[in-house]
Amino acid sequence: MEFRHYQDVQEFAVKAEPVVSEREDVYSLFFGVLQAIKAGRYDTPFMATIEEEGQVLALFQMTPPHPLNLIFTNDKRLEECMDLLIRNLLELEIEMNSIISLKPWAYLFSEKWEVKTGMTRKVLMDQGLYRLDTVDETLVPSPGSWRFALQGDCPLIEKWFNLFEEDAGLPLTAKKDVKKRVESFVANQEIFLWEHDKVVVSMMKKARPTNHGVTVSLVFTPKEQRKKGYARTMVAAGTKELLKKYDFCVLYTDLMNPTANKIYQEIGYKRIADSVQLGFR
Repeated sequence: MEFRHYQDVQEFAVKAEPVVSEREDVYSLFFGVLQAIKAGRYDTPFMATIEEEGQVLALFQMTPPHPLNLIFTNDKRLEECMDLLIRNLLELEIEMNSIISLKPWAYLFSEKWEVKTGMTRKVLMDQGLYRLDTVDETLVPSPGSWRFALQGDCPLIEKWFNLFEEDAGLPLTAKKDVKKRVESFVANQEIFLWEHDKVVVSMMKKARPTNHGVTVSLVFTPKEQRKKGYARTMVAAGTKELLKKYDFCVLYTDLMNPTANKIYQEIGYKRIADSVQLGFR
């Protein structure tokens, strides 16, 4: 069993893509971020595998300051792989403040990490992963229509970006970084807006496309426009548009928010996995 730390994303992709392609929906986050690394969007990614006789037993990926993503392919060798990973993280002095993974893997890692480092874990996001192949056409839409965001919408989207982070309990991104990211989102037609009576009332974002699927993220409606069905209608319409190009859509939900989980299921999203992001301090 060998831990391999990769510097070349193309070499890493040769090992990683066959694994994540087998469960493209469940591993959509890992797969989508890998495509972004290949496109040069991250400067200092951490990429590693655990391999034995040509077989990939585990995959690891991190784009600081985002969490370390963990995938394991052999449950019988799970604890061995965890121990080898932790030993190498410490030896390589990899700065790692949080992880994201399927729940059983994340909690087992955290138990071992706490013993080795003395750190304590905290649940940052308890998430359900949902997949949709067909939108429920019986839904009654809220009034209005969708459109792609335009350059003039950027100030509003920047404001909503930080409000979304506040609602999710995430660290706030610096305003200059938000501005740069939103400009890129809009230029690439990644932001969908729902508009009613010439007022933008809700938004969603296309994110992390893979070979056959794409992620819906950054779903946000300001407080004064909530409980009117706008978010559900926006996601339904946006998802339907994305399905013209992709076979399926996935999204992550906060399991502590029953309203969000309910509306996504009404659209046709089905829960396929449970994921958790754990922070360490």
